Amino acid sequence: MTETGGPSGPEGTETPGKPAQPKAAEPTSPQADMPTPPRGEVPPSPAPEQQWQSPSGATPPPLPSYQPPQQQQQYPNWKVGLGRPGVIPLRPLNLTDILDGAVTTMRRYWRMVFGAAAVTAVLTAAIDLIGYLLVDTTEDLERLRDLGPAATDQELLNQTLDMLGGSLAASFVSLIATMIGTTLLTGFLTVLMGKAALGKPIVFKEAVKEAAGRLLPLLGLTVLYTLAIMVAAIFCFVPAIIPFTFWALASPALLLERGTVREAFRRSAKLVSGMFWRIFGILLLAAVISAFLAMIITMPFSFGAFMTLFTDPEQVYIPSTGDLILQSVGTVIAQTIVGPFSALVTVILYIDQRMRREGMDIELARAAGIATPPPPQAW
Repeated sequence: MTETGGPSGPEGTETPGKPAQPKAAEPTSPQADMPTPPRGEVPPSPAPEQQWQSPSGATPPPLPSYQPPQQQQQYPNWKVGLGRPGVIPLRPLNLTDILDGAVTTMRRYWRMVFGAAAVTAVLTAAIDLIGYLLVDTTEDLERLRDLGPAATDQELLNQTLDMLGGSLAASFVSLIATMIGTTLLTGFLTVLMGKAALGKPIVFKEAVKEAAGRLLPLLGLTVLYTLAIMVAAIFCFVPAIIPFTFWALASPALLLERGTVREAFRRSAKLVSGMFWRIFGILLLAAVISAFLAMIITMPFSFGAFMTLFTDPEQVYIPSTGDLILQSVGTVIAQTIVGPFSALVTVILYIDQRMRREGMDIELARAAGIATPPPPQAW
């Protein structure tokens, strides 16, 4: 006992003048309530957490696993186009696409293309040769050569006019032959190109039969088209460009749209309007390429006329019958190889203008079995 009467010992010691501080409660853990096992025994493992069970005791159904969203049908990008089922991509075409489409068609369907071109070239050359033989200008050339330096100006003028009249008659026959050959070849290649753009199989007999039903209207259209260019060219060169370009797509429109000649001219002018210089430039480029290749091919067959360039320039070249036949053979070969190129470029230009203005690429894609994008949804 202490003097203050408190309990003795360290646990009961209190500081004089200060109340006793209560001890803070120590945190209890779940294992604190568990009895301490006797020495040498392993404590029991805690009970596993109980899983949720339905009141009926049945096992709950498993949660659905995550399924990625199904990939929707892919549509072609508008920059790439709607695919390429045939020889051209189904989108607005550039210059490379147009030229490549013509060359690809000539390569892929070479038997039908070059076969039809050879037939029309032989027919054209035969009519042309007959015209040169009937309208013989050899005598006029010989008279002009025999006049000599002592001839008067009036004699030279009269002989030149006679020779010019014969040359015009022969050129007229050649023009008729060219129009007939162009009509036949254009009709067949237009039908072929319409199927080649879709990648469909082409049967030669069916293509000929389909084109034969429109040959007479196509011939009339070709005559009107040629006369319009010639009349415009007589007055000035520049106005000839207008009918040449505005009516350049009339032949494909006549064959593929099955309209009249007047409707074909209107359709061509409508498709060309707004893109006059682009179409004129492409047509002019195709014509220059064709003329250049034809000149290279026919040059070996015109050896006699070519050699006159290195002889006396005052000497008049008079072709023989053998020279005319040899030149006709060269013309046939050149037209067989080069002739289809310009015709195919014209048909591809027609398809390109319709894809740009009327959405023909979507129609061609559907005809070829390609999925087309849905129409845009309105807000």
